[in-house]
Amino acid sequence: MSVLGIIGGSGVYQIDGLTDMRWQSVSSPFGPPSDELLFGTLDGQPLVFLPRHGRGHKVPPSDLNFRANIDAMKRAGVTEIISVSAVGSLKAELAPGTFVIVDQFIDRTFARTKSFFGPGLVAHVGLGHPVCGRLGDAIADAAAASGIAAKRGGTYLVMEGPQFSTKAESELYRSWGCDVIGMTNMPEAKLAREAELCYATVAMVTDYDCWHPDHDHVSVDTVVKVLLENADRARSLVRAVAPRLRHGPDLCPRGCHRALDNAIITHPEARDPEMVRKLDAVAGRVLNG
Repeated sequence: MSVLGIIGGSGVYQIDGLTDMRWQSVSSPFGPPSDELLFGTLDGQPLVFLPRHGRGHKVPPSDLNFRANIDAMKRAGVTEIISVSAVGSLKAELAPGTFVIVDQFIDRTFARTKSFFGPGLVAHVGLGHPVCGRLGDAIADAAAASGIAAKRGGTYLVMEGPQFSTKAESELYRSWGCDVIGMTNMPEAKLAREAELCYATVAMVTDYDCWHPDHDHVSVDTVVKVLLENADRARSLVRAVAPRLRHGPDLCPRGCHRALDNAIITHPEARDPEMVRKLDAVAGRVLNG
């Protein structure tokens, strides 16, 4: 049976019908994750929730320990991750309150560790399709069944932050054809692929960024107001998608669960034993198999 992981904000884990709930600390060799993990069951589907910024929103985007977060989820038995993320819109038709089921990213972050691998153990995973299409389809079906308007497909520009964009930056990203902009899904998506987890993003639009002539000032108050309005629909979406994943295949047909099959290039005799130890959860299938 799959185990559904949710990474998102505090309003998402207060889900009606979530039973057997317990907060539990999960240690990682990559340091402490953002918070304890909330374990529960939703309509028979095991679920694990991680507050990305910690309860109370204590950790800014650039200081998130993305490796520890993904490693902890893998150690908790998670097989699929749905990221629920606040974003700004770069297109007029994507008004605040819109949900976008993202299928591509452009990574403009520069101050984050982006891989579990490194000197002593080198790997290169494929990222041409950075989200799981199977998981995205399930989210789209769940949204339609729940009456939640959601755009299927879109490109998420991930900026470093914590400041919002300049108008020139916003216009540049619009010229690239990007749909939404945010600060949190990279390197999260890259690390999920390295950890052989299915990963998909539900991007919740909170504002028009600063390019829009009628919305040229992005404020935290405005973002939080729309975030609270989106929380009920986000919880409804999680409730609707959980049973759709309960009887999923043991191995993702899109290859997410076998992403490391041909990725590790370092010869076995040259691998750093300490790196191998740290990667026991992320890559133990291929390193110790």
